[in-house]
Amino acid sequence: MEKIALTGAPETMLATLYGRALDAKAPKSFLHDTTAAETVARIDYDFRRTGVTPSTAAGVALRARQLDVWTAEFLRANPVATVLHLACGLDTRAHRLAPGPDVRWVDVDLPEVVELRRRLLDPPAGDYRLVASSVTDAAWPADVPADRPTVVVCEGLTMYLHEHEVRDLFRRVAERFPGGELLFDVYGSVGIRLQKLVPAVRRSGSTLHWGLDDPRSIEPWGLRLVSDVRSVSLPGTDELPAAQRFPLRVMAKVPGLRDIGRLLRYRY
Repeated sequence: MEKIALTGAPETMLATLYGRALDAKAPKSFLHDTTAAETVARIDYDFRRTGVTPSTAAGVALRARQLDVWTAEFLRANPVATVLHLACGLDTRAHRLAPGPDVRWVDVDLPEVVELRRRLLDPPAGDYRLVASSVTDAAWPADVPADRPTVVVCEGLTMYLHEHEVRDLFRRVAERFPGGELLFDVYGSVGIRLQKLVPAVRRSGSTLHWGLDDPRSIEPWGLRLVSDVRSVSLPGTDELPAAQRFPLRVMAKVPGLRDIGRLLRYRY
C-alpha cells in the first residue's frame, strides 16, 4: 500500500481519483475508469476525507468524460498533435483515450505528484512524457517541441490559481505552440464564495481564488470561445437517478447557482 501525505491543492486530486473509482464500480458507469479503481485500492488514505460519495462521483465522471470527448475530437481532427495535460495528478486520461502513434502526450504536475504518479501508474503506450514542474513556472514549455497543433487540458486547476497566473499560463501556451485548443473547468464567482462547502477543499486546507462568470471576458487573452457547458447541465445528467437530477434542474434555473461551474473550450 502506498501511504499518501499530501496537503493543500495536491491533496484534492485524491477526491477526483476517488470519484472516478466509485463511478467505475457503479451499476451505471459514465467513465469506466477501472484503472482509477485499481489505483485507489493501492493507496493508504482515508478517502472519506474527500467527501465524495457514489452520488457525487457521477458528477466527477461526467466532467472528466466531457473533457475526454473534446480532447478526442481535437485528436481526430489533428492526428499529429501534442496534448498538454496540466496538473494531471493521478488522472488516467492518456490511458482512457489511448491516442495514436503520432500524438505526443505531456503530463505536467508538481515534483511530489509526479513522483507519486510514477509509483502508482504505469506509463501509457506511445510518445508519453512526464514533466515535474509547477504549471505556472515559465520555463517548462520550452522543453516541449512546438512543432504540432496542441490541445491543452486542465481539470481542477484554474480555480486554485490567481487570475494573473491563469492569464500568464494561457498566453504562454498560445505564444509557444502553433495553434490549438484550451479545455478546462472553471468555477463562477458564486462557486468561489461557497468553496468551504466542498469537503475536499475545506479538509485539505486549500483556497480557491479565480472564478469566471463571463467566458467571453477572457477572449482578449488571445482565445476564441468555442463551447460553454454549465456543470449543472452536462451531457449525461438526464441519465442520473431522479434524486440527483432534481437538484441540478433546480440549480439550472437559479441565477448565480446555474453558473457555479462550467466546462469551457477555446481555440487560440
